[in-house]
This record gives sequence, structure tokens and C-alpha cells, in this order.
Amino acid sequence: MTTTLITGANKGLGFETARRLVAAGHTVYVGSRDPGRGRRAAERLGARAVRLDVTDDGSVAAAAATIEADGGLDVLVNNAGIQVELGTDGAAAVTADMMRETFDTNVFGTVRVLHAFLPLLRRSPAPVVVNVSSGLASFTRVTTRGGPGYAYPGVAYPASKAAVNMVTVQFAKAFPAMRINAVEPGYTSTDLNHHGGHQTVEEGAEIIVRMAQVTADGPTGGYFDAHGTLPW
Repeated sequence: MTTTLITGANKGLGFETARRLVAAGHTVYVGSRDPGRGRRAAERLGARAVRLDVTDDGSVAAAAATIEADGGLDVLVNNAGIQVELGTDGAAAVTADMMRETFDTNVFGTVRVLHAFLPLLRRSPAPVVVNVSSGLASFTRVTTRGGPGYAYPGVAYPASKAAVNMVTVQFAKAFPAMRINAVEPGYTSTDLNHHGGHQTVEEGAEIIVRMAQVTADGPTGGYFDAHGTLPW
């Protein structure tokens, strides 16, 4: 059984992923910006709580120190994410500030957490990283008329997730002993989209849970949804 950290895990996809991994017998840390919410979520799940704000260096370093002192880490799920432009006019409304805020959590936060936990992951006999991406990160999907994602008008969110995909590929190449993949949960009903998604969190978490449990001979540097490999 592994020890897993999930960022943004006090609700939504992160919470459901934690629930499924705990049920499978894994030790799970619920990473949460709000220590109270994180603690309550962990108590409900039978998991461990750790305060972790992916936009704050000190918070991430403290979380890494806590988990190291407890024995280390095998699996990292970078799930925390935001979509600040939802409901706007897309490209006509996007600003540099919106881009900066989105990238600070979705991209810089992912890299910040990866960097902090790399020493722990490299000590694991079977380290795994799952970066929660989006189908909107696929250039193929977003540019194919009539396909999923073509009608989405936003700029900051898909650009940030496309960057997450590149981070995934480059880290996977740099650390071939790790299994590092990006996943697309699908359009899931969560706070991220004001619960407008058509999938349940149980359906959306399926690919995250699956890729969090890949073995040493599993794929790496890939981009997957519940049905298989996605086009970049």
C-alpha cells in the first residue's frame, strides 16, 4: 500500500479520489488551504490532514516536512485548481491579471508542489505523480469543429492546463523511474464549474484513482481520460 498526497482534497474530485484510495487501503493525506475544512474532510475519510496552499512556498515546504517526518511519500496527485474566468466573454474579457491568478494555482502551484516533494518521491520504490489536467488542454479537441471543447471561449484555464501537460511530459522525461501522467476527469459537477458538469464526482475521479495506482511498468508521460489516451 502507498502513501498518497492529494492537493485540494477537502471537496470535489480530490475528496472522492481520497475516499476511493483510503477504501483501497492506502494512506492518504488530504491537502487543503483551510486547515479546518481539511481536518473535517480527513476525519470523514479516515485520512490524514495537512495544510497546503499550493500558491505559498512556506505552506508547501511545511507540508513536505510534515509528510517526510511521518515516513515519506509514494504518490502525489496535483488536483488543486481554479477557473476564474468562468461566465466571462472569454478572449474578449481575459486580462493579464486573470492569466496570472489562474497560472499561479494551476501551473506554478503544480510545479511548486512537484519541486518540494521530489526528494520524497525519489526515495519511494514506486513513485507516481498524477497531474489533473483537462480535455480543454488538448489543442486537437479545442480546434476540431463540433468536437468536445471547441465551443469553450475561455483562455486562461485551457492555457494553464496545456502548460500542465507540458510540465507532465518534461518531468516524465527527466525522471524515468517515476510514473508521471496527466489526466482528464471529464466535465464533472464541482465548485470549479459552479456544478454545471454532467458527470458525478464518482465518474470523474475514476481516471485519477486509476492512474494514482499504476505500477512501475505502467505508462508515463501520457495524457488520459477514462476511455484511453487523449490527443495533445
